[in-house]
Amino acid sequence: MRSKELKRPETDWVLLAMTLFEATAFILLAFRDGFDFVPLILAVSVPLLLVAQVLLLGRAYPHMDSYILIIVNFLCGVGLIMLYRLDAGRALRQLLFYGVGVMAMMVMTFLVARYRGWRKLRLPIMLASVAMLGLTLLIGEENGGAKNWIDLGFLSIQPSEFVKVALVLCLAMDLSERRTVRQLVPVGLFAVACVGLIVLQKDLGAVLICFLTCLTVYYVATSNWMLALAGLVCAAAGSTVLYHLFDHVRTRVAIWQNPWDSPQGSGYQIIQSLISIASGGLTGMGLGLGSPDIVPVAESDFIFSAICEEFGILVGLILILLYVILFARGLLLAMRARSSFHALLAVGAVTSLALQTFMIVGRRHQR
Repeated sequence: MRSKELKRPETDWVLLAMTLFEATAFILLAFRDGFDFVPLILAVSVPLLLVAQVLLLGRAYPHMDSYILIIVNFLCGVGLIMLYRLDAGRALRQLLFYGVGVMAMMVMTFLVARYRGWRKLRLPIMLASVAMLGLTLLIGEENGGAKNWIDLGFLSIQPSEFVKVALVLCLAMDLSERRTVRQLVPVGLFAVACVGLIVLQKDLGAVLICFLTCLTVYYVATSNWMLALAGLVCAAAGSTVLYHLFDHVRTRVAIWQNPWDSPQGSGYQIIQSLISIASGGLTGMGLGLGSPDIVPVAESDFIFSAICEEFGILVGLILILLYVILFARGLLLAMRARSSFHALLAVGAVTSLALQTFMIVGRRHQR
């Protein structure tokens, strides 16, 4: 009881600091060019959404790690701030997805904690995942060399993002109960099918995330280092083969090695991103005072360079540190989990998010 009393004020101070940051940033955006009333609404609604989650989920789950919830929502808030600065319309759509995501998170929190019928959903989840990836190959749109988006008219979705979650869920279900190779054949075939279909989409980033996540969850569950090592060798061999098969992969590797070979062509985006980060310096040029929109796709995969330009490299490093804290606390939760299913679920979620973060923040290629 004593530790809880000491911990709560610390959480409150962190929550206060992060909500003040979000509110102040949106207020600055409101007065950037004349006056815009919408950011003032966001200055109230986004922090309130964070506080409401902490209060509601904290009451429902007293032993919840509040820091994880606060950090995740703060990172979403920073993304919304920068996105509104770059593209207000897109930011409002993202706010809608943020709200939907919060509701989905609350539902999944309840289901993971209370629902015991996951085994019944295993086959439908597998079939739906494979069907979505197959459909993407048939009617998907190509983006950056990969055919990985489906345009629904009012909305575009990337099925591989849902499959990442399905893979973690199915792996956690099977590996928490079944340990022999024969018993793991169904989930193994499911993982191979998903990775294979994503390879056919040429979305090699998603392939890497899915494969390494599967390998990590398997190793944590079984401690079979021989098979894990064999998987890494296969991954290296497969990467080499795909490098020679796909032109856009060779182009990205060449840009990563030296973007200055083509400063006005394929290396333009990386060079502008590096210039953007450097021009911000340690403390940034100020929200709304930089030129982050010069970087192509700054509102998407290269938003980190936009953040560093206007908020500064120090804020960029703080955001990376928050991700590291998020991953570390996620792994601590996995070690304290009540069951192997919950532990593997946490490990899979943390691994997938960590890999995706590393690829997006650390990538230096042309999209």
